[in-house]
Amino acid sequence: MGIKDDAVEVRAQGWRTLAALHGSIEAELEKALQAANDLSVVEYTVLDALSRQDGWHMRMQQLARATALSSSATTRLVNRLEDRGLLTRILCADDRRGIYTELTAAGQKLLEAAKPVHDDTLAAALDAAEAVPELEPLVRALGALQKV
Repeated sequence: MGIKDDAVEVRAQGWRTLAALHGSIEAELEKALQAANDLSVVEYTVLDALSRQDGWHMRMQQLARATALSSSATTRLVNRLEDRGLLTRILCADDRRGIYTELTAAGQKLLEAAKPVHDDTLAAALDAAEAVPELEPLVRALGALQKV
């Protein structure tokens, strides 16, 4: 293997480590959010993303980017959350073709109940990951990002 191949392998190993960390954290969050709040991680992500927007709404395309889902998967997810009364869709006043997804009061209330569960589980999962030698440098790097 040449130097160029070694660099590619280092990046590939870094990517595998990141994927392992992400998978581990997501599994813990999924279990905790489902048990405590009947929410999936991606449902929590939608409610959280909407709550961070002025007016608690986003266009569907923005929501798809925020959740890393396809447009069709985002539409199905929004339909489920809308059926539960956690969000609603409204027409854009400037562009009648545009549709906003907006957080409802019930969605905000559920998010407020789920946030401590999410945050505590995330902290515990990161602490556990930091004890794994292969994951420790990545967890430390995440901590450094918060200071930037």
